[in-house]
Amino acid sequence: MPFLSRPVRFAIQISAALSLMAGTPLAAQQHEAAFSWSGTLADGRRVYIKDVNGSITVTRSRNGRVEVSAEKRWRRGDPSDVRIEQRSIDGDLLICALWQADAACDRGGIRTPKGRWRDRGDVSVHFTVRLPDGIPIDLHTVNGGIEVNDVTAAVTAESVNGSIAARSTGGPVRASTVNGSIAVAMGQVGPADTLEYHTVNGSITLTVPPQVSATVECRTVNGQVVTDLPLTLIGAVGGTGRRQVRGTVGPGAHTALLRAETVNGRIHLRPGT
Repeated sequence: MPFLSRPVRFAIQISAALSLMAGTPLAAQQHEAAFSWSGTLADGRRVYIKDVNGSITVTRSRNGRVEVSAEKRWRRGDPSDVRIEQRSIDGDLLICALWQADAACDRGGIRTPKGRWRDRGDVSVHFTVRLPDGIPIDLHTVNGGIEVNDVTAAVTAESVNGSIAARSTGGPVRASTVNGSIAVAMGQVGPADTLEYHTVNGSITLTVPPQVSATVECRTVNGQVVTDLPLTLIGAVGGTGRRQVRGTVGPGAHTALLRAETVNGRIHLRPGT
């Protein structure tokens, strides 16, 4: 697998969207409540949040309902240029912020017919989600950070310009960005899970359950790999403070794979409690 091929491809695919950030703010920021949804999902269903310009925050719901709200913020843009769509797909909940009249969204992401993004000002959409126990969530934004706190199921989080901090007492948790740090903690890693964490400019901190059994691969270019896990090194590559580490942790067949890669930043592996 080429080094950092996944985030590089991802950055190329959405690079045109970065024009949304162009321009210098000239006025005080304005904001408005733009969307609200509350409901329940069947067991095994998933929530998808797709954004382009704005942050996403997820916390645990105590009432058994999925609750999603969105706020538009802008200085020079027109908030009416951005619409928020919600629909059910095979029982999954999909909510998207769309900046163009011809844009469409599915579980794979936001698309336009010609694959081009036009500058529609500086309007951003910031999502807040309250997630019940046992509901997985898939989060995607381009310009914005992602924060997930104390959920209990699987999390997938992707950004381009923004840091990611995601904690699940269950799991697993997957995360990737390009410009930003990644801090992930999870309570479960399945015996066949492949979990990858990629950034270019930022550190990676990975906290895994103490009973995890997996193969671990870490690489950085400008930084160090530091591990508090009791790794059994494979081959000649490995060691605390090195730029590359490959080893195993825990008993068993080590069929799970944890891979962390960055260019500019440190990688820190830690055991959970």
